[in-house]
Amino acid sequence: MGIDVSPILISLKTALTATIITFFIGIFTAQIMTNYNGKFKGIIDAIFTLPLVLPPTVVGFFLLLLFGKNGPFGKALQQIGIQLIFSWPATVIAAVVVAFPLMYKTTRAAFEQIDTNIINAARTLGLCEWSIFWRIIVPIAWPGIAAATILAFTRALGEFGATLMIAGNIPGKTQTIPIAIFFAAEGGEMTKALMWVIIIMSISFIVIVLMNYWSEYQRKIMIGRGKM
Repeated sequence: MGIDVSPILISLKTALTATIITFFIGIFTAQIMTNYNGKFKGIIDAIFTLPLVLPPTVVGFFLLLLFGKNGPFGKALQQIGIQLIFSWPATVIAAVVVAFPLMYKTTRAAFEQIDTNIINAARTLGLCEWSIFWRIIVPIAWPGIAAATILAFTRALGEFGATLMIAGNIPGKTQTIPIAIFFAAEGGEMTKALMWVIIIMSISFIVIVLMNYWSEYQRKIMIGRGKM
């Protein structure tokens, strides 16, 4: 009897898509919040960080309120013929929401470590803010951004509670590896559950190891440039 690999494909597709979305949203939000000094900064930061500390089922419940058939986004999508709940895009939304705080907080911490004198010097040389961001801020903060990206990917890969509530357990469509593990264990198929556990641990381990080697390679390049 063949093994159903769809949970692997769905998990990887969901995690990669969510990571790409979270990468851009996270770094731009982190940059905005780094420069923002308004009186509501603490409240806004708390809102962005909240999914990190809330139970996944609570996050999933709020997503159901927003994207369900009676929710504001759900009603708008239904009017153009889009049913989001219990679909693959719902797994991506859940993964983005739970992974975003890690991307945002880690990247923001990296941005805040940058010497402002470097940025001010770039401004005096006539560089626009867009060029400063991509050519100076991002390269300097890249080790932190890379770490944030890996954290976001692994969090998206391991998301369970919110995904189950908003996307359900539909084999071949929304069943990710964590969901497959839960229902295999729930049904007494411990060998099958263990197999999925080993697979998701292996994927996460390989990704982290590859990123560590890549980060070390980048660090050596930066050191080499500094000696030139």
